Amino acid sequence: MSDAVLTVLKFCLLALVYLFLMRVVWIVARELRGTPAPSVAPPAPAPVRTEKKKKRGSTAARGGWRLVVTAPAAGEGQVVTVDTDATIGRGGGCTFPVTFDTFVSQVHARASARDGGLWIEDLGSTNGTFVNGARIDRPVQLRRGDTVRVGETEFRAER
Repeated sequence: MSDAVLTVLKFCLLALVYLFLMRVVWIVARELRGTPAPSVAPPAPAPVRTEKKKKRGSTAARGGWRLVVTAPAAGEGQVVTVDTDATIGRGGGCTFPVTFDTFVSQVHARASARDGGLWIEDLGSTNGTFVNGARIDRPVQLRRGDTVRVGETEFRAER
């Protein structure tokens, strides 16, 4: 090969190395900045407690909303009870730490029980949050039986 071709190849290799390093720095800087502040839906009014007898085994006796892990097998059957707010992520400070899924962000999503409904919102995660297969970018109200996916972990909404 001629010296001119070798010089061009050297510069191409050098450019690829610099592009790779810039990508690494961009990803590290993004992780260090943390999760962006999400747009928070208006807070729910304080719950009014009424004293009623609850039948054993009824849905009222079991409490409010729950997210049940349906996949992967490593976490299957785990339950997240959502009374007010619950955060889902790999971080130790999350209400429900998903330590078995490396595709989940440190603080990935928030589930909120408001006005008798269950809401889910993505907190700026890298891989996104999906409800029934559709990626969400704002808080979404869940219905009983809806599927929520964070990383490779799937939850089913139950009441």
